Amino acid sequence: MFDDVAPLKVYGLKVSYFTGKLEAYLRYKRIPYDFVPMTAHDFTHKGRLKTGAMQMPMVELPDGRWITDTTPIIEWLELQYCESSIIPDDPLCAFVARLIEDYADEWLWRPAMAYRWIHDQDAHLLSHQISSVMGRDISVPAVLKRWNVRRRQYKNFVLRDGFNEVTSEHIKNTYIRLLDNLEGPLSTRDFVMGDRLTLADIGLMGPLFRHFAMDPTPAEIMRERAPNVMAWVYRVWAANTRKGAPLPTEIPEDLQPLLREIGETHLVALNANARAWISGDSYYDVDIQGVPYTRLQTSVYRAWCLEKLQAEYERLESDAKGHLDQLVGTLGMVPELLKVQGLETGYDPEGFAPFISRAASVFPAVKD
Repeated sequence: MFDDVAPLKVYGLKVSYFTGKLEAYLRYKRIPYDFVPMTAHDFTHKGRLKTGAMQMPMVELPDGRWITDTTPIIEWLELQYCESSIIPDDPLCAFVARLIEDYADEWLWRPAMAYRWIHDQDAHLLSHQISSVMGRDISVPAVLKRWNVRRRQYKNFVLRDGFNEVTSEHIKNTYIRLLDNLEGPLSTRDFVMGDRLTLADIGLMGPLFRHFAMDPTPAEIMRERAPNVMAWVYRVWAANTRKGAPLPTEIPEDLQPLLREIGETHLVALNANARAWISGDSYYDVDIQGVPYTRLQTSVYRAWCLEKLQAEYERLESDAKGHLDQLVGTLGMVPELLKVQGLETGYDPEGFAPFISRAASVFPAVKD
């Protein structure tokens, strides 16, 4: 489809949450790209210079511009390559797809990182895989590089993200509930919202592909407990725009358990984070499904995520809002979405994302 288009350069890792998400999208759209394994120098120096943030993936466009952050990257690419869109035409379906993507990006990150770094076999394998690629430009013994990767990831993305003796089972069971919520729907259709791939599928590929389906411990659980989810992972990876099923026009009823889970976890956490950001607090506590999470770090980015979701909801016509209220009325989702009012984060007021180096330098993010 785009064989005559110069390829993008995607800097990332083949074990990376968000790199896998972006690659799944590019493969589906058949947008040509060259994969560049990211080094530590790329991550720290080139990232700050070109995008203003230490993130992966980073994308270099054929015209020399750089973009970052998979959600706005995909939104921007959808405008450049508008054939076979992954955004449903139906406004309500589009909103739900964006909600699922946000949940996958910002809530499922926690169990994905926990499973990777709390189990010895997973941590040993991934510390070797990451250090052997990212650390190939660092002249220290391999054992020290592996130790540093494991220590850094566990400290920054497990301990500092709320994992402790009180929350550990809840975080691990978040993954189990995800499998159970998807196994039934994916046993009856090809993709999350219907027979056509949408943004919901691409978002869920972040945690479900490079982490849950590939890391030893969660992959074994997936194979045994949710084989249809495992099949879906590789179906999305193999999907392409040649198969022209229509985009969904209604929300399947069997997604209600997933939507309930999103309302009880992700939206509650987004609200607590937003309240902390408004108050100027660096940390916040929040009760999630009866489990107390303490000293979670306040994130302006996640406040921005809630701000964007609220704006998407407000753009819905009254009929679509009524349909959403009817669909999830017993789930308490809409009141939870709108609980914190008046959010103006100033994260990207000019709409530069994914060309957001100025904003990213003011509000740095570290994700892989």
